[in-house]
Amino acid sequence: MTVTAILIDDEFKSLAILKNKLERLCPNVQIIGETQDSEEAVELITNLKPQLVFLDIAMPGMNGFEVLQAIAQPSFEVIFVTAFDNYGIEAIKHCAIGYIVKPIDSHDLIQAVSVATQNIADKTALQKNTQLIENLGIQSFQQKKIVIPSQEGLEFVKIEDIIHCQGTDGYTKIYFLHSKPIVSSYSIGHFFKLLQHQDFYLIHKSHLININYILKYLNEGYVVLQDNHKLPVSRNKRADFLEMIRKV
Repeated sequence: MTVTAILIDDEFKSLAILKNKLERLCPNVQIIGETQDSEEAVELITNLKPQLVFLDIAMPGMNGFEVLQAIAQPSFEVIFVTAFDNYGIEAIKHCAIGYIVKPIDSHDLIQAVSVATQNIADKTALQKNTQLIENLGIQSFQQKKIVIPSQEGLEFVKIEDIIHCQGTDGYTKIYFLHSKPIVSSYSIGHFFKLLQHQDFYLIHKSHLININYILKYLNEGYVVLQDNHKLPVSRNKRADFLEMIRKV
């Protein structure tokens, strides 16, 4: 499948390296435009309507997120390119959008293009890009949404609605207070990385909980959640866990 692409990076050297690697490693990518200017980037995307955009995050003028926000219907797949923007990476991960880190690793580039090509076929870009833009405007972590690929497609889930995640055989079952659980092919480790910084605690190798839903802690080493699940707290985590919830 041939994929039309635009490359956007304010650094000439970075742009040249990316172009060279794409031409050598990703022959299905047809580069139809490139620019170092963020305002010109909006014009190129609007006029040329690419299927894929490689978009640097840290740029003068408009950053990569602001470029995306400036597009009326961002229905193209995005692979963000970043050197250090940790906040940016977290926001991108929450929406299941691709990214690569400078200096660009060849394997990472090939993998990102492969995933993007499949996503183009699935036509999920507009939903994910719209969710990213929405999340960027929300200050509260709990009110943001994450995108969860499931057997039926993509689930857009508000973080504050997640009670806990249970990992089993490489899959994760996600429980909610007012809706049915969903099963994701992502491991519990994936969700730990997404959610660990705000109100989520890995009480056991198989159980990640939203501490806002704790009803009680039992002396024998279990927590009871608002959905009446009784889950074990690993022995080596109990002291740290108890100290953490006493501060809440």
